[in-house]
Amino acid sequence: MSKGSYYVTTPIYYPSSKLHIGHTYTTVAADAIARYKRVTGYDVMFLTVTDEHGQKIQNVAAEKGLHPKVFLDGVVEEIKKLWETMEISYDQFIRTTDEDHERRVSKLFKILYDKGDIYKGEYEVLYCTPCESFWTESQLKDGKCPDCGRAVQVTKEEAYFFRLSKYQDQLLALFENHPEVLEPKSRINEMVNNFIKPGLEDLCVSRSTFDWGIPVPLDEKHVIYVWLDALSNYITALGYPEVKDGKFAKYWPADVHLVGKEIVRFHTIIWFGILMALEIPVPKKVFGHGWILLEGGKMSKSVGNIVDPVVLIERYGVDALKYFLLREYTFGQDGLFTNEVLLNRINADLANDLGNLVSRSISMVEKYRDSVVPASNYSFEFDEDLKSIAISASQFVDKKLDNLDFSGALEEKWKVVRRTNKYIDETLPWVLAKDDADAEKLDTVLYNLIEGIRIISVLIQPFLIHTSRKIWDQLSITEGESTAWETVTTFGLYKPGTVVKKGDALFPRIDIKVELEALEALSKQQMEVAASKSEAKIAEVPIKPEITIDDFAKVDLRVAKIIAAKAHPSADKLLILTLKVGSETRQVVSGIAKHYQPDALIGQDVVLVANLKPVKLRGELSQGMILAATLGETLTLVSADIEDGSIVS
Repeated sequence: MSKGSYYVTTPIYYPSSKLHIGHTYTTVAADAIARYKRVTGYDVMFLTVTDEHGQKIQNVAAEKGLHPKVFLDGVVEEIKKLWETMEISYDQFIRTTDEDHERRVSKLFKILYDKGDIYKGEYEVLYCTPCESFWTESQLKDGKCPDCGRAVQVTKEEAYFFRLSKYQDQLLALFENHPEVLEPKSRINEMVNNFIKPGLEDLCVSRSTFDWGIPVPLDEKHVIYVWLDALSNYITALGYPEVKDGKFAKYWPADVHLVGKEIVRFHTIIWFGILMALEIPVPKKVFGHGWILLEGGKMSKSVGNIVDPVVLIERYGVDALKYFLLREYTFGQDGLFTNEVLLNRINADLANDLGNLVSRSISMVEKYRDSVVPASNYSFEFDEDLKSIAISASQFVDKKLDNLDFSGALEEKWKVVRRTNKYIDETLPWVLAKDDADAEKLDTVLYNLIEGIRIISVLIQPFLIHTSRKIWDQLSITEGESTAWETVTTFGLYKPGTVVKKGDALFPRIDIKVELEALEALSKQQMEVAASKSEAKIAEVPIKPEITIDDFAKVDLRVAKIIAAKAHPSADKLLILTLKVGSETRQVVSGIAKHYQPDALIGQDVVLVANLKPVKLRGELSQGMILAATLGETLTLVSADIEDGSIVS
């Protein structure tokens, strides 16, 4: 019988083809809570999403010479492969480029506009393209984006705004009266003191300087801003606003949004404001977890310090990786990753505690009772404590997981593992086996060990799905009545007379020193391969003959701002750019159409060869040349964060 519905979501993933272990952390946690809720009787909806619109994606696709959707199709396929490798049990994978989502977002925009909560205006703000975030001057850190540390740009354009300021008092009241809506508690202080109390500004929800997005339904010169677009996936996936019964009525409000701490602001202040405007409930909980850090800081593809989860799974198995992520770190706090910490955790908890318990218990049944599990007809003084800890574990697990304390929940399960191991040391079955008079005592010990392992195998199944099934195979039980979650509160359900069969070690013990050396060698090899590829690409173009300083002095380099861009009417590879160079405006024809979309270039500062003799390229006048750097097939414009017209020397 179902206990009701449960809706869990993961963050909005930017489509990167190289998701590292930090990215997988949230999804592993969401998968664990979804699996747990399913086995305990809930009707679960587990949603994951990729955020596929915006200037950043348009620029990346242009650099690769691909249409954004073509680029995204390949990347999303890689993400799905990773989730398959990680065995993520999502019920729905939504892409913000899905037709249903785009149509429903367009309708949401119109609802908010008709209500007066979206209006047209003009803004001049500080914008971080990589984070797709708007900032005020006071929110910057050392003049740069407080999230990623990159430079921000002054952006001025006509736009549509969401009246976020209208919901300031309502948001403040929500956090003050219902603090359970955002955890850990420190996140509430951050949202209230850093954003709400200083005063909320209305939110820009459209852009007109690029076109990779959902068109604004009443003004197709604009596309809908990514955070209104992407955040809405949580309800568009349920059919809203087209269908307000069915899945939406069943699962909304969401039980929990799991997000990284860096995007809590978007998932509470902005998202809650939108939901308030739509007059539908906010999620029951948003949980902003911490980061997995390496020595030197947060994992980053650009820094080159990522940890590949696929490599770890290939070496240690998906259960070991999931266990480590959920057991090692307190969900909500930052944690430090090292290979040594990972290997020690696998050895101590999985190989020694659990693996050794299963191996030696089944070995003793094989050795002393010809693999047949005997009945229990004797009572040891240690029995009641073992049974009490085993059958009470699930209630403590329930409490921990209600608070998303994954590490604490696993600790409760491991209390049963450690108590069962201790039971062996207390009863000394190898001593009992020496005297036929102790046969009944030995029978009881062996039965209690096997029954304790059965309960453990059921307790761990939402987190270590393969391990539990390997144990069931060795205990000769199949998934069903004896493996249902409710059976963990009863000791004595394993059927005497069942024949056990010892299998391979659940988690072979790792030689830490040898394995650390192997991982270091693998990492070094991967870096050398990457470096050699880069060097090979760079070396493909030989350096030109030497020139003198007098030769170089003849070249006049100036900073120029691109104020307009369009495709060349008769050349697919060329773009026609209008540049502002101080007080002068000039036209340049550039062969960058394969790498950049015209609208994405507007506002960029580039370096211009200003004294190059003008020429006509396919019938269009070109008054100079802009500089670009190339690496293989990748082309990137040389930029300068300084006033246009400035001399480059």
